[in-house]
Amino acid sequence: MTRVLAFDVNETLLDLKALDRPFQELFGTAGLRPQWFAQMLQLSFIGGVTGSYVDFTTAQRAALHMIARREGTKLTENQIDATVALMRSLPPHPEVPPALERLAATPLHLVALTNSVQDVAEQQLTNAGIRTLFDRVMSADTVRRLKPAPEPYLAVAAAFDVDPGDVRLVAAHSWDVTGALHAGCKAAFLQRPGTVLSPVGPQPDIVADNLEDLVDLIIERDCG
Repeated sequence: MTRVLAFDVNETLLDLKALDRPFQELFGTAGLRPQWFAQMLQLSFIGGVTGSYVDFTTAQRAALHMIARREGTKLTENQIDATVALMRSLPPHPEVPPALERLAATPLHLVALTNSVQDVAEQQLTNAGIRTLFDRVMSADTVRRLKPAPEPYLAVAAAFDVDPGDVRLVAAHSWDVTGALHAGCKAAFLQRPGTVLSPVGPQPDIVADNLEDLVDLIIERDCG
């Protein structure tokens, strides 16, 4: 029985394309924005695998340094600070507020579960106008283990005093879905453009190409 919906934040709810113009101004191409995000994830995951924890903000700054060095671009610390700060004011995807409002009207508890540090996560959702739709905002930083490690998902279950199987993660990242499933949670994969599920390992029981259809399936399966 699903009792808690845990939403990933970056890309799942908030639109990182808002950073395309700043990256165009810094590097002459917006195409480096996805590469920066992927580099940041790599640094974070390496920290988890090696036991040398790296928080998301530190990884974002380091990834910018690496992209700049690779591209032969000199960035000042002020430019790096300003770019990373833009993560706090990302807009939601247009369909996100009404979809969350539908779910907030159900008996399910809604929690934002993100790798962003706590104060960034709170500002992100507040600035996006959707903070009040969540019962809680939880950062993986508080357990010093970033998703897809099991601890963040298990922390959600503990916070709501439910079994892991009563938690369903909603994410647009295959690695996040895999992490939740391995932690004993359910998962729903939002297949945003350019994203696909990994064929390796356990698979989610809900997959949809848009959030409206995903919410329909969640309400049908978890609230029926």
